[in-house]
Amino acid sequence: MQTQQTTLENGLRIITCDRPNTETVSLGAWIKTGSAYEKEEVNGISHFLEHMVFKGTKNRSALQISEDIENVGGQSNAYTSRECTAFYAKMLKEDTELALDVIADFILCPTFPEEELVKEREVVVQEIKQTFDAPDDIIFDYLQEKAFPNQPLGRAILGPAEKVRSFTSETLNSYLKSNYAAENIVLCATGNIRHEKFAEMCRQRFQNFRKSVDFQILPQKYVGGFYAEKREIEQTHLALGFESVDYFSDRYYPTMIFSTLFGGGMSSRLFQEIREKRGLVYTVYSFVNTHTQSGTFGIYAGTTPDELQQLIPAVTDEIKKVCQEKVSPKELERAKAQIKASLLMALESSSATSESMARQTLIFNRVLSVEEIVEKIEKVSLEDIRETACRIFGSKPTYTLVGALKKYPTADELEKMIK
Repeated sequence: MQTQQTTLENGLRIITCDRPNTETVSLGAWIKTGSAYEKEEVNGISHFLEHMVFKGTKNRSALQISEDIENVGGQSNAYTSRECTAFYAKMLKEDTELALDVIADFILCPTFPEEELVKEREVVVQEIKQTFDAPDDIIFDYLQEKAFPNQPLGRAILGPAEKVRSFTSETLNSYLKSNYAAENIVLCATGNIRHEKFAEMCRQRFQNFRKSVDFQILPQKYVGGFYAEKREIEQTHLALGFESVDYFSDRYYPTMIFSTLFGGGMSSRLFQEIREKRGLVYTVYSFVNTHTQSGTFGIYAGTTPDELQQLIPAVTDEIKKVCQEKVSPKELERAKAQIKASLLMALESSSATSESMARQTLIFNRVLSVEEIVEKIEKVSLEDIRETACRIFGSKPTYTLVGALKKYPTADELEKMIK
């Protein structure tokens, strides 16, 4: 994957990956800000701003934004995470500048019209309610909140409804000015595009954009805790979390590989034992959430209230086994192959490539080569996996339940079961 980078005088970074044999370009702006960078009084504003920029800019109305992209057959979207906000599009190669112009408008000159603010507040409130009504969705917000209590990192990306309903154009403009600046923005394009041409397009639009952000990143500290919520539904949803690593840790790749072999696919230990052998669940898996200063390793499962009594001991048995018994070379190689294949397959997508380049640059200030990543994956040993498992499961658990609860272990009982 051949990439090129240009940095403007104000610090904004421009990255391209030229694929001359394609007819399209995937491009976007990735901004290093999200819910983990919000003050408590404006929790949810990153996501709300992401919605509102589509409602009009100085150069385009909401309808014109949609029509400009769709009139030429393009696609555009956006997302907000805890540490990143992105606006992106995929277009035919001849329409690249049009897409960049729309994305630049989102960042440089949104207008936040009052009539749209009133409507969009309620749209986002409906999104919040929808998430709350989905127990297999809201449980991850509960897990994050208990893992990182009283911290920006632990708060919901969508924010609470009462905060969203309080947001004004002044609030949005203030957040935009403090959290959007050249130094925390990466513009990326992958496809049939020459670097010099794209860099000049970006320079014309962003060279005078403010240089620096005006906020401080608060420390991220994993704490752990317990939460149970009774609901009259058919399943009980369990999320179990532990302290994991940040992006810069030497244990990052061992952790990713461990998660894959422990609960990352149909051949994983959790899937084979909990679903295939015991039939306790339809869905069970492990996952890793990584941040700039901290992270979590998690396990999710959904089961009936009665089978919860068997599920939790079965999961804790697998935790103890992987810490006390050696992982086989075959398991390790299979997990490595899964991660490498996933990495290489993703690079066939121009959209995924642009996102990967942008996020790596926001985190590491450079694009990591495929060869470098594969080398780090290959270096992970069986001993690395054992040490990683023991470190993860030696931390205080975060234990959350949502559903038709009957009997379940207390937080203290669960911790003793794991130890």
